[in-house]
Amino acid sequence: MQQPLVPHRILSMLSAALVALAPSAHASTVQAWITTGDRSQLLARAFEARMEPVADPGAATITVDPSTRYQAIAGFGAAITDASAYLIQHLDPARRDALLRELFGREGEGIGLSFTRLTIGASDFSRSHYSFDDMPPGQSDPQLKHFSIAPQRDTVLPTVKAALAINPHLTVMASPWSAPGWMKTSDNLVKGTLKPGAFDAYARYLDRYVDAMRAEGVTISALTLQNEPHFEPDNYPGMRVDPHQRAAFIRDHLGPLLARSHPGTAIFDWDHNWDEPESPAIVLSDPRAAQYVGGIAWHCYGGDVRAQGRLHDLFPAKDTWFTECSGGAWSPDWAKNLQYFTKTLIVDTTHNWARGVLFWNLALDGHDGPHLGGCANCRGVVTIDTATGAVTRNVEYYALAHASRFVLPGAYRIASSGENNVAFANPDGSFALLVANGDAQPRAVAVRVGAQGFRYTLPAASLATFTWRGVP
Repeated sequence: MQQPLVPHRILSMLSAALVALAPSAHASTVQAWITTGDRSQLLARAFEARMEPVADPGAATITVDPSTRYQAIAGFGAAITDASAYLIQHLDPARRDALLRELFGREGEGIGLSFTRLTIGASDFSRSHYSFDDMPPGQSDPQLKHFSIAPQRDTVLPTVKAALAINPHLTVMASPWSAPGWMKTSDNLVKGTLKPGAFDAYARYLDRYVDAMRAEGVTISALTLQNEPHFEPDNYPGMRVDPHQRAAFIRDHLGPLLARSHPGTAIFDWDHNWDEPESPAIVLSDPRAAQYVGGIAWHCYGGDVRAQGRLHDLFPAKDTWFTECSGGAWSPDWAKNLQYFTKTLIVDTTHNWARGVLFWNLALDGHDGPHLGGCANCRGVVTIDTATGAVTRNVEYYALAHASRFVLPGAYRIASSGENNVAFANPDGSFALLVANGDAQPRAVAVRVGAQGFRYTLPAASLATFTWRGVP
């Protein structure tokens, strides 16, 4: 038999009903999360502000204009390299599940990473150097009879599949560090360039990879044909592919093939630094190649982020993506790193049209590995202690989380004035504003949204994310 309602239960239900009927009260609340350079607050929920009528519109430090929309956002995240996947898969099942839910989920303390990058074969952050179709020196396999993604079956595949199960909206792109050695002038994964006679086989190799991943339930949303195509490392896989080669390869081989077999998989050109924007410009200036190029991918290791915006101005129909940057022991100052990763890799990349932002290794161990060649002191978004399974959340984690947790896939960047901030309108009707304070003292800011606004004092050397729903 149903129990009678006691008075306090009636009052509780009535209060809940009144809250449900009063959305304007909720809409005027501004929630805040803070991370400070001294680490006293780490993605910490801070005191709330209230949206109130703005008495002096000219006093605003930041004016947010939701009516002015720019690019749609796919997400923020980091690469699931061989090293990252190996470490994650060697955690005990409970720790592994908890870490993946924290990284890719939105429930509880999840930070909602929604963009990742895979390597097509080995990178420097692999325990061995391999492609998906290796042959003995002097031999070749033009029919790709020996093609297999088996080297990643126990590491990368279960990791990305688990991430997709947690976050079905995860965007997955992939980049090769080298074609199979037999396709190259070096007959080796290290150094060399693509043989002209191997263009067709290499296009089919990349297409076969998309096929194989789809068969495993992993949709590859975009490919680049080469990571850092102007760099030939001497101790790990790499391949030089100049812009005219890339244009010919895309125009005559990979573009038409993917258009037929995988029309939903985009091609991103470049996948290299800001300091040579003329290289992707050459590819986009070939109209037959450009028709197959969905966007340009950028790295942080040379040049200025504004190169993204300048190339976008020349080719506004092409998307912009930021696909790699790593922190490391060369920059040990936590507070300075927080400001750099936030201001340059979150704020500036999106102001310069990035639809997605990726850091490099999702996870590394306490020795900055495992790796074979390449970077000996790169830092992962998290560090996994291989002896204990303990996870350390690095400065990259907090810079990413201030965006990924609050900016949903499908959000739009919206107009915001001033420096060191960026604003987004989410598809669920909420808004997010990231603001960095690099000053050594607290900073008061006034934010205006339409006829409403709020004031807040940011701690010294800090990063804040503000969220709200609608403006009454």
